Amino acid sequence: MFLRAMEGSQIGNFIAFLDRVDLSSAETLCDVGGASGLFCGLAAQRYPHLQAVTFDLPAVESVAERILAAMQVDDRVTVVSGDFFVAELPGPDVLVMGNVLHGWDNDQKQMLIRKAYASLKEGGRLIAIENVIDDARRENTFGLLMSLNMLIENPGGFDYTGAQFDNWCRAAGFTHTEVIPLAGPASAAIAYK
Repeated sequence: MFLRAMEGSQIGNFIAFLDRVDLSSAETLCDVGGASGLFCGLAAQRYPHLQAVTFDLPAVESVAERILAAMQVDDRVTVVSGDFFVAELPGPDVLVMGNVLHGWDNDQKQMLIRKAYASLKEGGRLIAIENVIDDARRENTFGLLMSLNMLIENPGGFDYTGAQFDNWCRAAGFTHTEVIPLAGPASAAIAYK
């Protein structure tokens, strides 16, 4: 039920992202914390040349396999189980983390970003799809409330601003970042290697 709820809250963002960001130059994509595999499935439907990996804990593997088969992309989207804090991440052109970073504390966020940088191919992109807070902390009320919710749910978890994302990514070695608004209060924070 949780995976279905996450699909419902994210599908508009995934579609908006795929409408606004061109992935045609990418050959490989990995969604870290990919849950049901929906983002990879939608990306594979949009880009027939794309090979993708949805990476998440073993408990969701069978769900992702069923959904990707129903989407008729299971020949190009592989389900890989693992713990992203422990396992090596696949080495794609594009690495996506949707609603992942906000669940963790400052050090854990930076460690995940460093792992993403290390795994990405040269010229690759890290894409975080979350409720990125505006730098002035005045406009994205939902993002601010979600940040409070994450702190209650996960010790140290919090949503972040585009400036914070930029600082973490540059410290990891990324050359630059941008934030692209999606559906409602969500955005895609993109870091370029």
